[in-house]
Amino acid sequence: MTSLNIMNKSSMRGIFLSIVLLFSITLVSIPDNVYGQEINANSIGLEETVIIEFTNELDKEINTFRIWLGSGFNFESFKTEKGWLGEKTPQGVIIFTTSEPIKKGETVKFGIKTDTKNPGINWKAIDTKSEQQGMGKVLPEELPKVVENTEIKPVENIEDKPVETGILSDSVFRIIPEKPNIGSSIRVTGDNFGSSEEFDFYIDNSKIGSFVTDENGHFMTTMQIPENQNADRVDFKVKDSEGGEKKYSVRIEEIDNRIAEENVKLTIKGIPNVIHRGDFLEISGTGDPNSAVTAEITSPDGEIINARTAEIDAKGNWELAEPIVVALDTPFGKYSATITDGRESILKSWTVESDKIIIVAPNKLKFEPGEVMIFNGTALPNKPIEFILEDPQGKELFSDIIQIDESGHVEFEYATVQSSPKGTYTLIATQEKDTEFIFAGLGQLPTTPVNLEFDELNYNAGDTAIISITGKSSEIASLLIIDPSDKPKGDTVSIQLAPDGTAVYELDLTGFASGVYSAVVSKGTAQSTEIFTVGLQTGSGEIKINTTKLDYSPGDSILILGDTGENVLLTISLADPDGNIVKEKDTFSDKNGKISESTFRIPSDGKGGMWSINAKSGSNFHTIEIDVIATVTEGVQISVEEGINVPGVGDSMQIKIVGVSQTVQIEIIAADGTVIDSLEFVASSGGEINQPWIIPKDTAPGTYTIKVEDAFTSAEDTFEIS
Repeated sequence: MTSLNIMNKSSMRGIFLSIVLLFSITLVSIPDNVYGQEINANSIGLEETVIIEFTNELDKEINTFRIWLGSGFNFESFKTEKGWLGEKTPQGVIIFTTSEPIKKGETVKFGIKTDTKNPGINWKAIDTKSEQQGMGKVLPEELPKVVENTEIKPVENIEDKPVETGILSDSVFRIIPEKPNIGSSIRVTGDNFGSSEEFDFYIDNSKIGSFVTDENGHFMTTMQIPENQNADRVDFKVKDSEGGEKKYSVRIEEIDNRIAEENVKLTIKGIPNVIHRGDFLEISGTGDPNSAVTAEITSPDGEIINARTAEIDAKGNWELAEPIVVALDTPFGKYSATITDGRESILKSWTVESDKIIIVAPNKLKFEPGEVMIFNGTALPNKPIEFILEDPQGKELFSDIIQIDESGHVEFEYATVQSSPKGTYTLIATQEKDTEFIFAGLGQLPTTPVNLEFDELNYNAGDTAIISITGKSSEIASLLIIDPSDKPKGDTVSIQLAPDGTAVYELDLTGFASGVYSAVVSKGTAQSTEIFTVGLQTGSGEIKINTTKLDYSPGDSILILGDTGENVLLTISLADPDGNIVKEKDTFSDKNGKISESTFRIPSDGKGGMWSINAKSGSNFHTIEIDVIATVTEGVQISVEEGINVPGVGDSMQIKIVGVSQTVQIEIIAADGTVIDSLEFVASSGGEINQPWIIPKDTAPGTYTIKVEDAFTSAEDTFEIS
């Protein structure tokens, strides 16, 4: 599963075309706030696309740039020059790094797409010694839009003028009516597109038709919204043959006058035939309109152990108010439920079994902002397990590798704050070859997102790839394959999920050229992307890898960069000082032979010493060592460092506390003794707290005191807000 999918493939094609054009344009210099005479930053924008150029006028070499937007704005995608790698953090900061720093007089350009036009971009420049050498903000100068030139031109100039094709900067379209309904017909009309060309029309990632423009670039056509489309906000898109697109966002409504049939059959979905401890069930069905459905659940011993009710709406649909998480101590055996709507009854049976390796569940379905999310369960004893927590937008919030003891007990905690986004959070637990997705809600009940997995990373042309898809029971998901040139490989496929929320799709790879592909599965506005490759081989060339730093602490993430042959399969492994393999992953180099892997992390309880990273392809390999410093601390240790700007919230400080336990009270105190903020967190099992603190608005620069107190001890320290 992709943890960091900052843009969908269709939008990627449009921005990459814009970037190719903009890279040839001379940039307009805009003064920076700070260090303007040492690191110069200039930018230019076209709609939501921005090109930012940095020029190094220092004697020092620069190998890292960090960029972020102001409050309320977000990056959607980015593009780097060759030799540079980009990574978007969960806090919305993009970090560009390179193994070939820019020297004095050299420049580098990055392409960025945002969710607003021409935003101010904050930046920092960092040298090869990890020291900050520049900081500032640039405002993009907008490119003038192309307008019709009424000046009389010589005939030969008009004949030599290139014909504009595809989607242009001033292409526009609209739909009629402006508020369409599910299953309805709409009129789509547009102007200023390429003349006499064929275009495709999409709802999100699902193609629903095509049309051809006239000689003036105008079109008017009729499209049908599918009956299985969700009532939700969607993007209508017009795409050209090169992947460029124009989109129009609107909400699709239910049909207000849709009347249920008089006799709606009683049904239930969401309960598979086999259930496991820790499973997440969303149960719904149909029944007699404007009545109620009741269910009595019977245990393997024949005892009625639970009763549930739900109202049936005017259209004959019902759904339990809360999803069900099967308790971790649920007895194994055969269960049944008798369901009735007062008109008819049905009997549904299922079996609770124990063939899952990882059995983890939240201790409650709905947490409130500021609470600690707690997950616990069991997995294979005496083996490491990796946890990745993603927020409702699919951004990675936290990850860790935990060594399980002989009991097999698993526990994972994450402390939220009041500003944490509400929605469904996904905990991804991986142990050896087994992966489980666990869901919990923050501020609201969770829903099941849509996910996909491949049975292999690499295939031969002509193989059949097995794709496992998970989502909500009996829903219809859409699957789209993107080829190595970022174009759709065939049409979108609709896949019906089974009552247990799963489906298996066999993808025939006959005719697939060698390269790196993406599979995008979507349902409404939710989607997930997974990478797979075709025809890649282990390499016969030299492998060189490195990390962005040499010293690490337990819990730190590792960015592995390197070079080898083009499109080569590799296996990367991380081993502790005793030679134990903590994590191993199959990956590949890109079409330029670049290696970039950011999913490795030192476990939070990792021991100090020299750890090794090995990259192997065929008979070739390269091993490097990193130093993990696991200092044993006595008493409470407090660290407060400058954080990042959280979009929509404000600037932050990162608070790290070691040596505490249970519930920890924290006070931030101004120089005059005023308490400007009070915080409360639950320490991790390792006695740590590592949380961002959002600086209250209008907080004056100066020296502040942080006081920390748990049930056994207290400590304080000072820090600066600049």
